[in-house]
Amino acid sequence: MQRKLYTILGTVGIFVAFVALIMLLGSLRPKMKTEEPVIIPPTVFYQTTQPRQVTLDVAAQGEVRPRTDIVLTAQVSGRVVATSDAFVDGGAFEEGDLLVKIEDADYRFAVTSAHARVAQAEENLKREQAEATLAERDYAELGRSDDPSDLALRKPQLAQAKAAYEAALADYRAAQLNLDRTEIRAPFKGRVRQRIAGEGQFVAPGSQLGQIFSTHVAEIRLPLTDADLAKLGISIAFVETEEQKGPPVHLSGEIAGRVHHWTGRVARTDGALDPSTRQISAITVVDDPYGAGSDNGVPLAIGLYVDAIIEGKPFDKAIVLPRSALYGRDVVYVIGKDNKLAKRVVEIVSSSKDTITIASGLAAGERVAISPLRGADDGSEVVPVDPNAPETPTTAGGEPTVTAAGDTL
Repeated sequence: MQRKLYTILGTVGIFVAFVALIMLLGSLRPKMKTEEPVIIPPTVFYQTTQPRQVTLDVAAQGEVRPRTDIVLTAQVSGRVVATSDAFVDGGAFEEGDLLVKIEDADYRFAVTSAHARVAQAEENLKREQAEATLAERDYAELGRSDDPSDLALRKPQLAQAKAAYEAALADYRAAQLNLDRTEIRAPFKGRVRQRIAGEGQFVAPGSQLGQIFSTHVAEIRLPLTDADLAKLGISIAFVETEEQKGPPVHLSGEIAGRVHHWTGRVARTDGALDPSTRQISAITVVDDPYGAGSDNGVPLAIGLYVDAIIEGKPFDKAIVLPRSALYGRDVVYVIGKDNKLAKRVVEIVSSSKDTITIASGLAAGERVAISPLRGADDGSEVVPVDPNAPETPTTAGGEPTVTAAGDTL
């Protein structure tokens, strides 16, 4: 028991000596002075605003289509006896050219017969007119005071003769019209999309002969958003007039491995939005796409897909900034003379992957932060740096200076 007591007392003594040694060492350590941390304002790149005139163009794509695309149909029946050399797939024709000729023998006979009936009716009409004149004169010679009846003056007979003459004349004109319809002529200058009927084929009224389209004007439907309309300065249901022409449109497309260019204009827009896309189409027109409107002889072919650049309206005092200056939908930060940030709401009329265009909300000569801001707000102090200045604070590795706060702005 005595040995165990000595062992316990020795262990306690060693522990007490160790604690005393630690306390002695702690008392000998120098005391640290506490100081408040100094926050260095972050460095911010800025761009000075310079208002200038900016034209906001709109890019779109569309398919070239003819303004007039019709199906030729026969109005009379008969056998096709001749077709024009131009009446083939892809054939070109002028307005008034004969495209299809239908056998007309029966119709010429009908015209001759109708003409004979007109002559007969005209003779009867002249006879009745003479009889009516004679009856009126005879009644006047009788010296009677009462008014003669219409029958006595042969007025019903004269009216019947007039009606018969007009009916015969109408039959003649109808026969002549049917004869004229045996010749199907081009109603406009254009090209043949597809020939359906050929020589020797019998056709009936309403039978399709072919499909043709006009080359007088080509149209391209270009889908636009509401923002695009604002850039162009036009509204829904826009229609150009002599006083207000539509915006110019520059078209380009690839043909035979080469890119060709054409020029058109926006003539009108649809009167309503597309319910599926919530967009509206601007109809671009190109005059004489196979002639004067071609690109050095290369026509703006129907069915071609083209890229379009529509010239927008000019903004006289617009400001273009890097997209990195934008926060949220319409907020930028301006660096004041005291190097403090000020939040500014602006009107953005255009934005792209790299830039934004501002129409209002900023004045000339203001410094706008173009660096990413983390946790900054109104009144935050910064160190403004012009990235285009000859000397920009950088580290040895060429990166912007990192402040003590840990942010690069």
